[in-house]
Amino acid sequence: MRRYLCAIAVMALSLAPPVRAAERVDLLLVLAADVSRSVDSEKFKLQREGYAAAIADRRVLEAISAGRNGRIAVLFLEWSGFGNQKIVIDWTPIDGAKSAQEFGDRLLESPRSFADRTSISGGIDFAVAQLARAPFAAERHTIDVSGDGTNNAGRDVTQARDEALRLGITINGLVILSERPLPWNPEHTNPPGGLTNYYRVNVIGGPGSFVLEAKDFGSFGQAIIKKMIAEIADATPPDAPTPR
Repeated sequence: MRRYLCAIAVMALSLAPPVRAAERVDLLLVLAADVSRSVDSEKFKLQREGYAAAIADRRVLEAISAGRNGRIAVLFLEWSGFGNQKIVIDWTPIDGAKSAQEFGDRLLESPRSFADRTSISGGIDFAVAQLARAPFAAERHTIDVSGDGTNNAGRDVTQARDEALRLGITINGLVILSERPLPWNPEHTNPPGGLTNYYRVNVIGGPGSFVLEAKDFGSFGQAIIKKMIAEIADATPPDAPTPR
C-alpha cells in the first residue's frame, strides 16, 4: 500500500504544471492618491492627468529602460477615509511607450472612487497589502503617497509608516499645497510648519525617501516626473527636502 501511495504521489507531481517564477522587474511601485473631501475636482483632475502624463513621459521611459530588467510594475490606488481604499489599476508592467500610454488612458477613463475623510494610514496599509500580493518580483518596493492634508481618520499614520518600513518598503510623498485653507478645518491642509514638513515627519521613510510639493498644475506634473525618475533610478532628487 505504501508503494502504491508513493507511486500515485510521484505521478501527481509529474502531471502538475510547473510553478512559474514571478517575472522580475526593477521596481514595484504603488501610486496612492488622496481623493478625500478636501481634494476638489481641480485637485482630482490634477492628480489623474499628472500621473497619466508622467508615466508616459520620455524621461521616465528612459529611466525605466535603463534598469537591469528594463521594466517596472505599477499599481494605482485611491484612498480616502478609514476603510475607503480602492484599486483603480491593478499591477501592470511598464516596459515602453505602448504599455505606459495604455496605463495612462485607463487612468483617465476611470471614475473617482471616494470623497470622504483623510486616512493616510489606511492608504499606506492598503498599499502594503497590494505589494504583498504582487505577481512580480523586485528588490525595491515603493509607495508613492500624494495628498493635500493631514491624517484625520484611522490609526496613527506613523504606526502604519513604521510597519511598512520594517518590511523594507520605502514611502515617498508628493504634497498638493492649498492656497485657501478649509473654512471648517484650516489646519488640515495647512498644519503648523506646513504640509511638506508634516509629510516629512509623519509619512515618508526608508532609504533615500523624499517629499516634493506642488503648487499648481505645472509644478505638479513636473514634480511627478522628477519623483518617478528618482524612484525608478533609486536616487533622491537634488532639491528634495531631507528625509527623516
